[in-house]
Amino acid sequence: MVTTGAILRSKDRDRYLAFSPLEGPIALQLGGDDPKALADCALIGEEYGYNEINLNVGCPSDRVKSGSFGACLMKEPALVADMVNAMKASTRLPVTVKHRIGVNGKESLEDLIQFVETISQAGVDGIIIHARIAILEGLSPAENRKIPPLRYSDVYEVKRLFPNLPVVINGGITNFEDAKQHLAHVDGVMLGRAAYENPYLFANADSIFFGKEDQKLSRADVLRHLKEYCKGMESQGVKLHHVMRHALGLYHGQHGARAFRRFFSEKMHAVSANVSLIDMFLGKG
Repeated sequence: MVTTGAILRSKDRDRYLAFSPLEGPIALQLGGDDPKALADCALIGEEYGYNEINLNVGCPSDRVKSGSFGACLMKEPALVADMVNAMKASTRLPVTVKHRIGVNGKESLEDLIQFVETISQAGVDGIIIHARIAILEGLSPAENRKIPPLRYSDVYEVKRLFPNLPVVINGGITNFEDAKQHLAHVDGVMLGRAAYENPYLFANADSIFFGKEDQKLSRADVLRHLKEYCKGMESQGVKLHHVMRHALGLYHGQHGARAFRRFFSEKMHAVSANVSLIDMFLGKG
């Protein structure tokens, strides 16, 4: 997520918006509550080459809440509709909304249906629903990902009532077996935390879900490809640890996972650290 203020006030937008072509297709998720600012940022996102603009109406952190955006916007569906309208008027890209099934005080299925109905009438191109309410007081963001009960049936009901609206389900889904079961009810499945903690889970996703040939990539193969990506990032002044800290789960669940994490955690922050560390690790194997 990038806030509208960060984009519009920054003298270096690349810091927030630049990405490698290898990362596409890619969505830009915006945080904000001002329709005009969101419209301006949506157009900037299109100019940067993003494929989708997504509005964050799900983040429950205190910092987001104090800025009047994120999950607290579920209490203001008309405002969210105005924001969707403004963004759609400014960009040719699909405009989607990621939200919760509700927030404390506005957490019934009826409240959720009203919210979706309102933004649907504004022309939203798709929704991603985290199947938990957000508790805006008393829980941390991490606790909000675990403590409120999952209500997948609410998301299924939204899809049933809005058959022409693409609906993606999110929350507590950690494996492809469960994802396949959800796909009997909705259009898509988002694996968030699981994707970060166990990225290799997706090594054969294209063959499982989209009928493509299995590339049979090993974890070492992934590291070799990542090395080339890191080279490109280093040429732009990006330090190795800014990339590798997001790959520490590559060997999740495997023998040697702890050694992999320790190797890079201890070495990647050194001033001299570069992609040769990847070769060094592969050579150890």
